[in-house]
Amino acid sequence: MQVSGAKDKNPVESDMTFYGVIEEIWELDYHAFKAPLFLCKWAANEKGIKQDEFGFTLVDLNHEGHKKDKFASAGQVKQVFFVEDPLDSRWSVVLTTPNRDYRDCLYDDDLGDTTLEHQPFCAEIPACNEDENEADATYLRENVEGFWVNQFTTPREH
Repeated sequence: MQVSGAKDKNPVESDMTFYGVIEEIWELDYHAFKAPLFLCKWAANEKGIKQDEFGFTLVDLNHEGHKKDKFASAGQVKQVFFVEDPLDSRWSVVLTTPNRDYRDCLYDDDLGDTTLEHQPFCAEIPACNEDENEADATYLRENVEGFWVNQFTTPREH
């Protein structure tokens, strides 16, 4: 449940995703058990997170948000990796790792080999049509003058 404040009369139940970087790890000791907490620097959901045309999630880690709620328990987080966007260094591409729960993902194929299915980084990359504009395709570089090799040399033996 997502509540925006103490006086919120219309709480919304939904799954919201927050992206951030762990800055500190705290361990709460309750004598009977210990609970880890992560102190995080969160990216702002409104202006710091977007999706590109291929379905990748982009995060601006410099656009800080959720400053009043910096903690997350270990059960609330999932590890992701941030890779700098080569087109715009302010943004980072979010990459997740495959789920390590392989109990229901193993299958035997026709040859008796065991295969493992896992989620790709992004399922929405458009397929390339190789036949597109094939008649217009040229495999010769016309803007570069070529050269001929008249003599082949062999390496010297020592």
